[in-house]
Amino acid sequence: MDQRVEPHPGRMSSSFASHGIEPHPLRFTGSGGEYFRVWIVNVLLGIVTLGLYTPWARRRTAQYFYGHTLVAGSPLEFTGQQRRMVFGFLVLVGLTAAYQIAARSGQDTAVGLFIIAGALLSPLIWGSAMRFRLGNTRWRGLRLQFTANWRQVYAASWPVFAIAAVWLVAVFGLRAIAPEAQIATSGRKLPQVTGAMWGLIAVALALTVLCFIRLEYNYRSMLVLHSRLGSEPGRWKPVYMDFVKVWLATVAVFILSVLLIGAVLGVAFGGSWMLIAGKVQRLGMWLFLFIVAGIFLFGFLMLLASAPARAYREARIFQLTWDQIGVSRMARFKCNLRAGRFVGLRIKNLFLTLLTLGFYRPFARVSEYRMKLESVTLHVKGGVDQVTGQLVQQQQSGVGDALADAAGLDLIG
Repeated sequence: MDQRVEPHPGRMSSSFASHGIEPHPLRFTGSGGEYFRVWIVNVLLGIVTLGLYTPWARRRTAQYFYGHTLVAGSPLEFTGQQRRMVFGFLVLVGLTAAYQIAARSGQDTAVGLFIIAGALLSPLIWGSAMRFRLGNTRWRGLRLQFTANWRQVYAASWPVFAIAAVWLVAVFGLRAIAPEAQIATSGRKLPQVTGAMWGLIAVALALTVLCFIRLEYNYRSMLVLHSRLGSEPGRWKPVYMDFVKVWLATVAVFILSVLLIGAVLGVAFGGSWMLIAGKVQRLGMWLFLFIVAGIFLFGFLMLLASAPARAYREARIFQLTWDQIGVSRMARFKCNLRAGRFVGLRIKNLFLTLLTLGFYRPFARVSEYRMKLESVTLHVKGGVDQVTGQLVQQQQSGVGDALADAAGLDLIG
């Protein structure tokens, strides 16, 4: 983790002022109570409509968070059309349902074709979603744009195809090296997993993680470098190894969390495990319930163990990204988000959400969004009003790609 000496706020402001650079901390004016009213309506209507209300819920959520996000004193606006979001949602639901039907009915060829089609279409969906999201974001009357062409999007998406190829090879490889299933006394076939099969799965998982890191880096850098405010492009400084270091640190945090939870459980229960194991044989018909309870307990413990690691990764990627990007030579962002504080907030929110059976979720979301947003400061060269006037004159009036009509899959919510 890089160590930086933070300059005194007074000296920083004086230095910026002497160079004609104005600092503008980002602010969030919403509250958990306000968002709770938006959230509870979304949840209830989602239940009543069996999930079909999702695109409307996403739009209401995006409008709430955008409208309460102040950049240099002015709120963002989300202007996405509802019909486009509904269409994108229905397309996604249809494709997901078709894949599930093919997988559960044992149609291996169809499943393979779906994997290939998913790999081929995912860059198209991502690029369309970015065009939709940025094209429908306004600030002081300025429209953001995502200008990457489809050749550039697909070139940056090569890890997607690599992941699909890895798992196609893994699936067919497992079938080829799998031994014949043994027949149990009940007449059912019992699958066997050999060391070679475990090795193949481990290699596939490792390659998938490496490809995913590269994909995340490619997409984030492309999103910044090919975004436009007026006609001014974005600036991007992070390198791929910065992302790899964050992921390695995330794995370390996860391992430490697992060890800590294991130690706590060992101290809390002590020799009780042997006593429980001795009674399991006499449980009879209650054995099934005991196993189910154990599965739920294991899932809950994994949720607890992974929460600090997931929060750490989210905070570090956010800080890494927003501390090293800008808009041409006229503006840049600085971020002072501390991963430790964000991890503590996430753990507190997790416990409060569990204690309230999920009703604390909107308050948790607002608090995390506020901490991340208000850690960012926009530094503008020449003053906001002057820069905004220049950008308004440069703003292009062209219509975005028509494929953006089928997007709306990457909004807040």
